Formats: sequence, structure tokens, C-alpha cells
Amino acid sequence: MSLSATEQSIYQNALSFVAEISLNLMAVKVENHPDNFLNWCRELYRICLHDINHDLLEPSQQKPLKKLQETLSNGVSACQLKMARIIPWPIFTDFIKEHTKLQALPERLKLLDYIAAIRSNKLADMIDEDRLAFAGKHSAQHDISVYDFDVEWFAGTRGAKTFHQLLKSHPQAFDQALANIPLDGDVTLANYESFVNAYQGIFADHTNEEKAPLSAATRLLAMRRPDQFIALTSGKIDTLSLGLGLVKLNNQSFDDYWHEMIAGIRNTQWWRSEEPSDEIELQLWKNRAILIDLFLFADNSLAENSNYIRMRDKPKKIKIGVAKAVKRSKASAEAIVDKAFEADDIPDFILNMRSTIVNSVKDGKTVDQAITLMRNIFG
Repeated sequence: MSLSATEQSIYQNALSFVAEISLNLMAVKVENHPDNFLNWCRELYRICLHDINHDLLEPSQQKPLKKLQETLSNGVSACQLKMARIIPWPIFTDFIKEHTKLQALPERLKLLDYIAAIRSNKLADMIDEDRLAFAGKHSAQHDISVYDFDVEWFAGTRGAKTFHQLLKSHPQAFDQALANIPLDGDVTLANYESFVNAYQGIFADHTNEEKAPLSAATRLLAMRRPDQFIALTSGKIDTLSLGLGLVKLNNQSFDDYWHEMIAGIRNTQWWRSEEPSDEIELQLWKNRAILIDLFLFADNSLAENSNYIRMRDKPKKIKIGVAKAVKRSKASAEAIVDKAFEADDIPDFILNMRSTIVNSVKDGKTVDQAITLMRNIFG
């Protein structure tokens, strides 16, 4: 098959790791013979994951096998992102719909819908859980009865400790920075530069010369305008740069992020498409820039590793003694209860017990637990 320069580089890199496990691979009966590089990467990744006899691997072969899988996943991402550079809107949406389950699209859209409902609010006025949802940091306080999605989809920021310290202590400063990005209409270079200057100024004013990270900034930008901005993490920067044919970005590449990545996305046919009339497609169109994530490699474990899914399915342990409760502020408890009360099936007697339920949620119960308890006692 004919390979581009990028594909040739990935192919040669893969071969260097194949050599270490060649005997194991030769023992696999291969029935599928792809005729393009994308499917070749997918098939070899599947073989490495499912068909190789892992019991026969030597300890020294585990590392090259892992490196081979990483290389192949990068190959899948590079090919899919290359495709995203040239496809029109109908093919863009078809690809996303085809990968709905694999990429946990329904859960991702729940996050985006939730953020859309609060994005006009100031960060300083948000409860802690909402501010962390906006900024991309999951916590035990995210009651799955209300936050039925992983707040870290697209870009988790839990590793950006200074960013979160500043966001907690100076939310008004971040509000001032985000105010430079309009909630609708065009976002200009001047808008972006004003945001960057204000964002970097927060770090300059309140840290000991610590540099402002691009990745955390893009999370804020992408939540503010998911139709305009891509949310980055340190792990995604290289893959996106390679697949989109950009100069290699790093966590300080504020100029290249706009002039290379965002400008590149804006030149694609699918991004420049007219607003669709179809309701489902309109939801995708309003979030089209951030949804470039769905062109990155994903395997069957991605969706099930959602923080929401893991919290929802976490086995309930019986502990001797008093379990440590997840304490919440009164404001957070009130907001969580009020959101739960928006459901159509909440009876009047439950609504009249708001203060009791708020206290239960404040002391550590989930809102579902608190409401169920009241139903059982008084229903």
C-alpha cells in the first residue's frame, strides 16, 4: 500500500517493536488482510490485544508490545484526523454517529448540554461542583444523580494543580479573562489574544513566575465555545499536531494553537458548513470543534473508564464503623437538590421536604438516596 510520509514514519516505528515479538505474532492465524494503512493499524492493534497468546510473552516483551499498541493507536488517530481535514459535513456527522458507542458520545453530549446551561453564569457564582465540571476536574462531590456524565471528557485538568488553586482563590479573574470570548457569533484573534493576556496575567500576578498552561486554558475556551475551540491535554497535543499536519505544539504554544490548530479547523469543509436544520445534527454542529476528539483512537475500554460509570457501578462496601461521608457546602447541596427536583416525577410531599433533603445531601448522602429515604418513610 502507498503511504504518506507521516504513515511511513509510524509504520517504521511499529516495525521496530514488532521485531521483539515477531515469533508471537507469527503464531497468530491472520484472516483479515487490510488494503489501507488505517485498517492495517486497527487490525494489528486488535491482534495484539486479543489474538496473541499473552501467557507465552516473556517479561521483557511486555514493554515492546505496549509500545507497539501505542504506535498503532497513534496511527489510527493520525489517519482519522487526516481524513477530518478534507471531509464535508455529512461525512463528518456519519463518522461521529458510527463511533457513537465507542466514543461514549451520549455521555459526552450530556456534559456539553450541562455546560451549555450554565456557561453564561460567572465562575465565581457557581457552586464548586459546577465550577469543577466547567474546568474539567472530577471529584467525589459530583453526585451521579445530577452529574450523569464524566466531567473530564475532552480534557481532564486534575493534574494542573496551580490552575485549580488559582481558580478556587481568584475565580473573578478567570471570569474577566473569559469575558473576552463572546458567547455567540464570531470569535476573533483579538478576542483570543485578550483572553490569553488576561489568563497569563493571573499566573504572573499570583504565582512565583509559574507559566500559565495552554491545556487548562483550552479546556476553559472549549467549554465557553465548543464550536470554536479544541480542548487539549498534554497527551493529545502531539497526536493532534501530527494528525492535523501542524507544527508540533507544546503546553506554551498559545500563538500556534490559534494560528495553526484553530485556523486549520476553521478551514475545513465540515467546520464551515451552514447551520443544519436537523435537531440531532444541530447539536453536533454547535459543538463541532470540540468533537474533533471523536477522530482520536478509542478502544472498547474508553467508555467504561468514564468516572461517572465507575462511580455508578462501584460496588457498595459494608464497612465496620462510621464511613467517611462526602461533605458538601450548603449552596452545593441546595443546587443539587433543586436540579433533582426539576424531574417530572417528584411528588409534592417530597418538594415540601426540601430543607430536610438538603441537609441529608449536605451531610453526604446522594440526592437519590435522600429522596428515596423520604419516599420510603412518608410515601
